[in-house]
Parts: sequence; structure tokens; C-alpha cells
Amino acid sequence: MEHAYGLYTHIQANKRRSIALLIGLFFLVYVMVFAGALAAEAFMGDASLNYLIARARQDFITALPWATLGTVAWIFIAYKFHQSMIDAITGGREVTRREEPRLWNLLENLCISRGIPMPKLKVADDEALNAFASGLNPKQYSVTVTRGLLQSLDDAELESVLGHELTHIRNGDVRMVVIAVVIAGVISFFGELVFRMFFYSGAGWRRRDSERRGSGGALPALLIALALVALAWFLSIVIRFALSRRREFLADAGSVELTKNPDAMIGALRKIEGRGELARTNSAVMEMCVDNPRQGFANLFDTHPPVDARVEALVKYAGGHDPGPLALPPPEEEAPAGAESDAPAGGPWSEAEQPAQPSPWGAPAPAAEPQGKPFLPDRPPIDLGGRSAPPGGPWGPRRDG
Repeated sequence: MEHAYGLYTHIQANKRRSIALLIGLFFLVYVMVFAGALAAEAFMGDASLNYLIARARQDFITALPWATLGTVAWIFIAYKFHQSMIDAITGGREVTRREEPRLWNLLENLCISRGIPMPKLKVADDEALNAFASGLNPKQYSVTVTRGLLQSLDDAELESVLGHELTHIRNGDVRMVVIAVVIAGVISFFGELVFRMFFYSGAGWRRRDSERRGSGGALPALLIALALVALAWFLSIVIRFALSRRREFLADAGSVELTKNPDAMIGALRKIEGRGELARTNSAVMEMCVDNPRQGFANLFDTHPPVDARVEALVKYAGGHDPGPLALPPPEEEAPAGAESDAPAGGPWSEAEQPAQPSPWGAPAPAAEPQGKPFLPDRPPIDLGGRSAPPGGPWGPRRDG
């Protein structure tokens, strides 16, 4: 049974668009292969442009199976080891309920409330305020929270961030972003390869240009190849950003639906705003975070919408209240090691001796000494025939007659 998260129509349409975008990414890989084949033919000798394009087409058909196998192998490696690589970059480590009871209980309660399998919980020892979800299947899904976020947010705000990441998992955003980053990595690899071939071989090509005979198609072919490489690289970046920007609004809305607390989500965003930079991570990991403060030219290359826009949407559609930019509370001072606590060592119910407290009705009664048989007096209330008993028993002398 599918569990509803709200905004059902938008989520389903977004999934369809994401699948189409990922298919486009695979197509861009083949564009890169054709561009490489065309550049290689141009470097090999001058000829007419039509001839070079026809030769490049034959080379592309020959290389197509190998390009497909290479892309599949790349995805397989990422499928098996991407989480280990992400943990190595961010320093995330898996924690248990005993180690982080507060964080664990908040995540577990959210999962139980909607019947969601609980992902792995990880903490990254970083002062930045951020969190992200990763994984390609239910066995790999994990939510990583930074130490700075854990220390700076209250329970309601932290619960909202966890709900945000759970929504990313449930909506399939995590899987889509990871695959998009992997395929974009393939495109970047091919693009760098073609550019290196051009710049390293360009000098020799220019020296032989006056000696070669042909129809002058080599230079146009090279320009076409470079244009295809640049276009494929640019479109891969745009597709990666398109997979992130719209989904953040849906994840914010899904978190509010889970927690029923839009103000907590707004408060979390305002505290995270400008404080989420993970210095050791690359741009691919930052794209998966709650907020990515890394920005590009005129917001064109931003992977996340501005916090102001996200807060405005929560105020408009979820009825939240925007407090504006928030200052973080000062960190709590930790007690020095070895300092004695004011509370008794054993607690109020321990067996340690407690001082008697004065009573409004007088001095407290002295504590009774422990008896061999508790709740029983030293002798029975009625002496049945002891030597010290009066002649007639406890009710007085016996009267005969």
C-alpha cells in the first residue's frame, strides 16, 4: 500500500519529469561519444566535412556498446560504493539509539507514524548546520545530520529537518539525484577527455595543416565536436539543478504534512540559512543537503531555491509565520570533568542516607530500627499464659461462681 505524503499530483508529475530528464542524461552520454569520434577523425586527417561526419558515425556505432557497458559499469560502481564515498567525504558515521537517543527517537517516531522503513541514521562531526539523505534502495537509504545541526536546533525543528529528508526518500528524490550525479560524472569525464585531446593535439595539427591536402573539413568538424561537448556538459548541469530546485519545495511541504508544524520547518530553515557550508564536501554532496549555500552567477547555477522563497511558500500555503533571520543561541556550557553534581549520587530513591526534613507538625519521628520480622511487634498483643501475665489473664482476675 502506498503511503500518501500530500501534493500527490505534483509529486507524480515531478517523478515523470525526473525519469525523462534521466533518459536525457543517457542520451547526452552518447552525444559525448559522437563528439569524441568526430574530434578523433578530424585529428587523423583533413577531408570534407560530410566525409568526416560519416566516418565519425561509423566510429560511434562501433563504440556504442562499449560506451553503454562503461556507463553501466560506472553506475554499478556508484550503486555499490557511493555511500562509502559520501561517508568518507563528509565524515559521517552510523549511530545507534544508545549513542544518540534524542535523534534516534525523533526519526523512529516519524517513521512509525507513516509506516516507513527506518533508514540508517548517521552523524557527521561538522560544525555546519545541514543534513542530507542518500541511497539508491531501501537497504541503502540513510539520513546524515551534522553535529552542528544537532546542537543548534530544538526537538521540533530537528524533527522537521528529519521529515524533510524522509520526504526526499519517499518521493524518490534521493535515488534520482544520485543517478543524475553519477551520469553527470560520466559526461564530465568524456568532456574533459575530448578537451584534453583537442588542446594536446591542436599544436601538432596546426603544424601539419599546411602539408595536408583535403577539403578543409577538419576545422569545422573540431568546432562541431567542441560545441557538442560544451552543450552536453551545460545541459547535464542544468538537468542536475532541475532535479534539486523544485524538489526542495515538495520536501518542505512533505515535512509539514508529517509534523503538522510549519513554524518548526521555517525556524529550522532560518537557523540553517547561511550556516550549511560543508567545507570538505564537493558540489555533488551539497546538492543533496537541506540547503546549499554555494551559489553561481545570478542564481543560474544554484542547486536550491533561496531560503526566503521556501519560507514564503510555507507561509503562503501552510500558514506558517516567518520570524525573519534568526541568531543561533549560545552553546551550552559543559560541566568540567570531575565536577560534582548538586544532586545526591544515588538519586531521591537511592539507599543513600538522606537527612531528615523538618515537619510542620513537629520534629520527625526517629527512624525505627530494623526488625528481624518486619511489620510484626516484639511480642503478641495478648499474652496467652506467660509467667508475667496476671492471674486472670489480660482482662483482670477471674471470678468463680
